[in-house]
Amino acid sequence: MGPGQPLTDAERERYQWQLWVPGFGEEGQRRLKGASVLVSRCGGVGGCVAYQLAAAGVGRLVLAHAGNLRLNDLNRQLLMTTDGVGTPRADLAGRRLRQLNPTIEIEAIAENVSAANVERLVGGVDLVAACAPTFAERLLMNRVAVRRGKPLVDCAMYEMQAQLTTVLPGRTPCLACLYPAEPPHWNREFPVLGAVSGVVGCLGAMEAIKVLAGLGEPLLGQMLLCDLGDMTFQKVSLRRRPDCPVCRDVRPS
Repeated sequence: MGPGQPLTDAERERYQWQLWVPGFGEEGQRRLKGASVLVSRCGGVGGCVAYQLAAAGVGRLVLAHAGNLRLNDLNRQLLMTTDGVGTPRADLAGRRLRQLNPTIEIEAIAENVSAANVERLVGGVDLVAACAPTFAERLLMNRVAVRRGKPLVDCAMYEMQAQLTTVLPGRTPCLACLYPAEPPHWNREFPVLGAVSGVVGCLGAMEAIKVLAGLGEPLLGQMLLCDLGDMTFQKVSLRRRPDCPVCRDVRPS
């Protein structure tokens, strides 16, 4: 990720308050403007990630999410509205983000990440925000992102718990170090409070912004664990597995 693109006067006005952030400034904003991010998917967690990245001025967002909106999505999928029930989620999310920030490019794809499209989707962006509820999809993105040298921010939640880590290929453990195999009997439908999705989504967006703009200290080799039931937060250290089939032979780029 290079120095990015020049800002217009309108962009300086739009992003004025974040340009005041120490260590960010116009250079950080230019980096965001020149960056692209894949968000898979754009529901409760991913929708919040996408919203914050659009508001921050990431130049191109690719949203991958199949299926039509259901009424029981609306407790957490804040890019959606009741009048959109029965229509494609990706289209609804794209429309809402264009309303928020018409200066950025939104590519809405009504597909979930799969073996058939993962190379194209991951290969076409600078960073991956993995927000899918299934381990199979997250591990697939991890494998391709590591091989292609793409940073990946993994955002996950269950009930009142949330977790977050950032993968830099060759420098940190990857998801396959943590999950050598997809956990058995995992059900993609589980108890969700929208506020928990929103917390991990905002944290994930901040990780992506830090990596893209060179700001602060991302969660490299660490996982943030949150229990919103009692409001406890802790960071745990992660280690690369020397026998990991995905990242064992990868060196820092």
